[in-house]
Amino acid sequence: MKSFRLTILTSTATLALCSASFAPQARALVQPAGVQTAPDNSGQNKNQNQGLTADNQSNAKADRETTANVRKAILADKGLSTYAHNIKVITVNGAVTLKGPVKSEEEKQKIASDAASVVSADKITNNLTVKQ
Repeated sequence: MKSFRLTILTSTATLALCSASFAPQARALVQPAGVQTAPDNSGQNKNQNQGLTADNQSNAKADRETTANVRKAILADKGLSTYAHNIKVITVNGAVTLKGPVKSEEEKQKIASDAASVVSADKITNNLTVKQ
């Protein structure tokens, strides 16, 4: 009798755990009307990732310092948006690439100007995009 109770208890616990693990998946499939989902930018991002990515950041001391100094110059500019403060700064062999979305064309130029205060403008590749 004791083993029968243990079997029933184990079966009930297993059933409860299994049903709880499937419940979030079932809820994820049904979405109320009028609820928006986040846009899928993966296709756009694949096209933009041609060229340098953050993985290409050089580990050379001079390049790391240049990246840090450009980032400090951008973060010191309190007039920039959160988007601008979160752009990618990639430095390879002294050449700086700026990537990511910004709020306006003016902000894009301001970031390039901030970066130019650290390195010469001819060493900057401005791949920033204006968020629409």
